[in-house]
Amino acid sequence: MANTFEKTFRLGGDFTINRLGYGAMRITGQGIWGPPKDKDESIRVLKRAVELGVNFIDTADSYGPNVSEELIAEALAPYPSGLIIGTKGGLLRTGPNQWPVDASPAHLKEALEGSLKRLKQDRIDLYQLHRIDPTLPAEKTFEFLQKAQQQGKIKHIGLSEVSVAEIKHAKQFFEVVSVQNMYSVDNRKWEAELQYTREQNIAFIPWYPLGGGNVQGEKILQGVADKHHATIHQVALSWLLHHSPNILLIPGTSSVDHLEENMKAADIALSANDLQELEALNLVK
Repeated sequence: MANTFEKTFRLGGDFTINRLGYGAMRITGQGIWGPPKDKDESIRVLKRAVELGVNFIDTADSYGPNVSEELIAEALAPYPSGLIIGTKGGLLRTGPNQWPVDASPAHLKEALEGSLKRLKQDRIDLYQLHRIDPTLPAEKTFEFLQKAQQQGKIKHIGLSEVSVAEIKHAKQFFEVVSVQNMYSVDNRKWEAELQYTREQNIAFIPWYPLGGGNVQGEKILQGVADKHHATIHQVALSWLLHHSPNILLIPGTSSVDHLEENMKAADIALSANDLQELEALNLVK
């Protein structure tokens, strides 16, 4: 018997999000640096995502930098009703694959203003702190975000790569509506954070949804994938949708074909036996 799952999640109590969204990191150049190799295809990917029912797109000022946000606006602005663009601030870019942290109020002010301008918006519906800055008290960052929200520049605030203790700390300053941590069927380091966010009705947005490199684990995934005439990546995405109702997925790609393949993951109904088999990946290292 197949297990069903909720198709939507209510973000912040006022945005109904289709749980299979799109992550716009990959529409940039190699090393998430500079423009994409095929700009026209990147534009097509964004338009096709919305056509396929995506109403949540995740990006960041650091993707490119700036490139991802600019392409989103070029492809989709003025935005269709109900489309939520979530962006992030708190990282610098010094070169391909280089991501120094800077969550100082001065940098975040510049980052937020830049995102608003590039995305052609008066308000960011979901602004996520890309990283807590280890070089300054977290309160400084949280106070800036609190103030920006009070000024109406941000509707909702999310965090990325944070512990339960850090979420609780942030909640002293503002409501936390989302947490974006690395998580997958074969990498459950943040299981306690997933459980906490589920209990608190906070969206959990896993990045890197298939760890890879785990040969025995990939054999288990392949076995389930074969039963559903699917790819292991589709099964890994489907498992996340089945695993917890507060998980929002943002698989990224720069190809329309790959996008369409990812979106089919929402149609895979895993059985109780499938889920039991995949649970074993938590033990396989």
